[in-house]
Amino acid sequence: WAVRHPLAGTAPAPITSPPYPFLAAEGDGLHKISVGPVHAGIIEPGHFRFSVNGETVVRLEERLGYAHKGIESLWVDTDIARAARLAARVSGDSTVAMSVAFARAVEAAFGVVAPANAQWQRALMAELERIANHLGDIGAVCNDASFSLMHAHCGVLREHVLRACQAAFGHRLMMDRVIPGGVATEFVGRGAGEIRRIIDEIKLHFPPLIELYDETPSLQDRTVGTGILSATLAAQYAAGGYIGRASGRTFDARRAFPHAAYDALEFDVPTRNGGDVNDRVWIRILEVNESVKIIDQILDRLPGLCDEPLTMDVAAAGNGFVREGMAVVEGFRGDIFAWVRIGESGRIDRCHLRDPSWFQWPLLEAVVEGNIVADFPLCNKSFNCSYSGHDG
Repeated sequence: WAVRHPLAGTAPAPITSPPYPFLAAEGDGLHKISVGPVHAGIIEPGHFRFSVNGETVVRLEERLGYAHKGIESLWVDTDIARAARLAARVSGDSTVAMSVAFARAVEAAFGVVAPANAQWQRALMAELERIANHLGDIGAVCNDASFSLMHAHCGVLREHVLRACQAAFGHRLMMDRVIPGGVATEFVGRGAGEIRRIIDEIKLHFPPLIELYDETPSLQDRTVGTGILSATLAAQYAAGGYIGRASGRTFDARRAFPHAAYDALEFDVPTRNGGDVNDRVWIRILEVNESVKIIDQILDRLPGLCDEPLTMDVAAAGNGFVREGMAVVEGFRGDIFAWVRIGESGRIDRCHLRDPSWFQWPLLEAVVEGNIVADFPLCNKSFNCSYSGHDG
């Protein structure tokens, strides 16, 4: 920040910045452990500074920003189509949710509503994205507890979900399939069959995996009581998604601000009150089951909408004056907020997409305190915050 503030018109002459001032931790026998920003796995960059007494973490401080790409500057004076592509790349694992948030904000700015066919397809893509990410996270948490069997089986199910997405929408992550005004590609005919097949596979193979998770004492010993987030902190930071719901928060944007087809779908919002790694895993488990129910309902409804249009021209409402719109969408991590201002020319003036990780990264520092160093990977993966979504 000492060099250049965001969206500055011109950059001042470079100056020498002082070293990053990590918070001090004082006491007998304390030592520091530095982790990152380069990690052993193929993951995004972030630095973690632990102050440790023996094996107990006294303080954790995160330093982020390594994935900063100036996304808000890139949005300035772009056309809506390019802006939508940028939105899809704010955080790649949430590409559908980010795209829906941006699209709905643009549609709100122009005062239009996407066709019903497109809205139901958006909901289908969003739930497939949720299932794929939750399956990956459940397996990864177990893997960090050295229970690789769950990781392998969840990985297989996740891969089959992604292949079904490829068959139905032409892209494994469904990137750029949601656009302002609707969806970009028609739902491939055999895609419905592929999605039904993977949903049936999840119904068959997921329950035994959950039983295995719940009845493995060595695994429960690592997850139960580890990394507890209090209900007070969850409420203070408005923690969304599985992090907030594992600590008693009931907020879900699909309920509070129904988007896509969620006002016509039946589903529950699971909550738990323990706030530990185990509860965050269980929220994911329960949400996978709810997403399966939602997808069943969508697949039953979509054939009756196949003759409706997939998209509409949002700019048909006309240009000539400044417009603003906003939207709140439930991604797999939690609620995503989008705000956009469109200039008189119809090009993007300013845009902001807020990833749920903005409110979740600080809470990770809090839940790790008092746990042992070896439990940090469990806590971190149970949060699974986005570096890219936060750094922007």
